[in-house]
Amino acid sequence: MKTAKYLSEDVVIQKAVDALMKALGPVEAFRFMNMPKRKKVESVKRHRDWQQTLNKTKFFDEVFSG
Repeated sequence: MKTAKYLSEDVVIQKAVDALMKALGPVEAFRFMNMPKRKKVESVKRHRDWQQTLNKTKFFDEVFSG
């Protein structure tokens, strides 16, 4: 049985930065790396948002149709 061989985190990061620099150039690569991360929607709010768009009749028909 073969063991999977993974690159170290440092190597992966360096390869990713190199790819970004090659694809975008130094200014846009730097801009991309400094973009703020989007906040995740809290799970209860996400669930309530989903419930508001839910067609309950269709949902129950699909779930309990056998």
